[in-house]
Amino acid sequence: MGHLHRLIAFDLDGTLVDSQRDLANAVNQLIEELGGRPLPHPDIAGMIGEGARLLVGRALTAAGLEQPDRALERFLDIYDRRLLEHTVPYEGIAEVLGAARERAYVAVLTNKPRAAALRILDGLGLAPLVEQVVGGDGPCPRKPHPAALAALMRAAVAPRAHTLLIGDSAIDLETARRADVACCLALYGFGRVTLEPAAVATARWTADTPRGLLRVLDEFGRIPHGP
Repeated sequence: MGHLHRLIAFDLDGTLVDSQRDLANAVNQLIEELGGRPLPHPDIAGMIGEGARLLVGRALTAAGLEQPDRALERFLDIYDRRLLEHTVPYEGIAEVLGAARERAYVAVLTNKPRAAALRILDGLGLAPLVEQVVGGDGPCPRKPHPAALAALMRAAVAPRAHTLLIGDSAIDLETARRADVACCLALYGFGRVTLEPAAVATARWTADTPRGLLRVLDEFGRIPHGP
């Protein structure tokens, strides 16, 4: 375990793992079951990040379909069966998590249901590298609401100056802004399609590759503690 007065919180999809194909395939299976035509994967990528309910709603609207009452439940059932068909860690992510643990309390903060996030982390061998996983179905509102991040800060006894959120989307950037903490944008992730250049410029750090996060972690770890 790293320093309990520093917190590094990672987003999951598009930051630690490339899950775009499995998410898109699950969305398109639902669309086809409802009589629609599948959407291009890049289009679906731009809908990911704010939880399954919004993803399903956006996808069905884009496909020109009405949303039946059990659409969300059906999507979750489909995706549960496809969690690890093609999902893989980004290259170098295990090393990144190991380096993060040397510097801080390490958590995953995702809008994905916690059970699904845990299955992915466990299935990919990443679970031992993470102290805590917070999903979008917990007691706190989903990102970009800062409540879950604030709860992690309390668990780590980490002040704002020693908290870092690493994510790939506009949702992660907004979460960090609302919590008044530093953000590193993982520009290699599929959430980059949600980012405007002006927004990217407001992030304290950016990383073009997963291994680029190592430099960010080193700089974050050198931020001195106050008196």
